[in-house]
This record gives sequence, C-alpha cells and structure tokens, in this order.
Amino acid sequence: MQSQHSSNTSHLPSSLVTPQATAAEVVDPQHQIQYLKNELKKAQALAALGELTSTATHEFNNVLMTIINYARLGIRNRDDASRDKALSKILEASERAAKITATILAQAKNRSESMEPTDLASIVSDSLVLLEREMRKYRIAIETQLAPDVPKVVASGNQIQRVLLNLLINGRQSMPEGGTILIRLNTSSDGKFVELVIRDSGSGIPREALPHIFDAFYTTKDGPDESGKGGTGLGLAACKEIIDSHQGRIRVESTLGRGTAFIIRLPLSNDAKAAG
Repeated sequence: MQSQHSSNTSHLPSSLVTPQATAAEVVDPQHQIQYLKNELKKAQALAALGELTSTATHEFNNVLMTIINYARLGIRNRDDASRDKALSKILEASERAAKITATILAQAKNRSESMEPTDLASIVSDSLVLLEREMRKYRIAIETQLAPDVPKVVASGNQIQRVLLNLLINGRQSMPEGGTILIRLNTSSDGKFVELVIRDSGSGIPREALPHIFDAFYTTKDGPDESGKGGTGLGLAACKEIIDSHQGRIRVESTLGRGTAFIIRLPLSNDAKAAG
C-alpha cells in the first residue's frame, strides 16, 4: 500500500505532500492550481527583477561614460574653470549612480514583500530613476503632480513598483512617436485612499478591448517591442492581481487617439487613518 501511495504522489511538489494530507487532498486539483499560481508569482517577481537589473545596467553604463568623459576633460585642461566643471559633472553623475544602486538594492533586498506602511512618492521617484534613459530614448516627457504629505498606504513596495513600471512602460509603448506621461499622486476626496494615476497621450485602447484589458493573456500588441518588453498579455493581469491583493482597485479610462489613464486606489495605513 505504501509503494502505491508514493507512486500516486511522486509527481506532486513536496510542499503539497504532507503526512497529514489525505489522498483526496493530495490529488485535489485546487491545491495544484494554487501551487502553480504561487510559482507563477515567484517567476514573475524574478522576471521583474531581471528586467529592472537590465534597465539599471544601461543607466549605470551611461553614468560611467559621463564620469570617464569629464575625468578626461579635467586631465586635458589645466585651467581651474574646466576642472571645476569636470568635477561638478563627475559629482552629479556619481550621485545619480548611487540612486540607481539604491533603487536596485531596495527592490532586491531592502523592501519587504510583506504589507507595511509604504510611501508611494518614493516608489514613483525610484521608478523614474530607473526609466529615465528609456523615456529619453523614446522621446517621452514625464510630468509629475505629487501632492505634499500624501499618507502612507498598506502595501508591498516591491509589488507596487512592479505595477508602476509596467504601466509606465505600457504608456511609453503606446507613443512610438513620443509623447507625455503624467503621474499624479493624491489622497482621495473621502480621505480613505491614496490615488495614483498614470496617464499617457498615446493611441488609446479600442472600446471593445476595454472589458478584457485585465484578462490574462489578452493583449492588443503584436508582440514584444525592440527592447523585448511587452506583448505577452500577462502584465496588466498581474497588475490587477497585485492591486486586488492589496484590497485596492485599478481601473482604466481610454479614448482612441487621445490616450489612456490607469487609476489605482490603495487604502491608507492604520497609522495614517489614526493621524487623519
């Protein structure tokens, strides 16, 4: 009997086979589906980190080239004015390099995956540091309207940054000839939520596509762009799943030829509610 039981469960992950599990529980399809969902989340997190690292590597290379070029300028030119300019640019580039490094370390290590009071303004700032080169390359202007003293929300900083980066890249991809992305952050009128809006001036989403925009594997794109991003139909579905897990809401407004806005609402932390 023991050998028969082992053969029936050998194909399952060890996390699903426990001494307390009955035969019915072990082969329950719902357990297997939940396990696969968890594994997909882990894979998506690793993919997001890999994409972040790739983006940061390009940004860091630009910084290093700036430092090298101005160091050479300072060596070639002996006058004080040229050297002061070179040192100023080197300092500026070095500070930017420190920001990029801090952002990647936060994503990989420092920020917790658990729900905790989180400052969305800092996540917006970190995300823009990582995407600065990409947005400049594709002629995308970024405008921000970040209200002062926006309360913290209960969130996983890593997960919310993945959502924000995904929406910013989607916006960039909708404007192949360049355009503008507006990021707005403020407290909702009822004082219970923080609202984060990402609005682009791109091509918009067809009306018939809007009801399906958050469905897994649904996409209006032909495939990944030249940077290798997008086209799988997983991005927006993952965004909605993350926001739903935060007890928040995400919705989309779009007009063909005028652009698209994603509106995210996240609940305030208990400390913020008490302070209010």
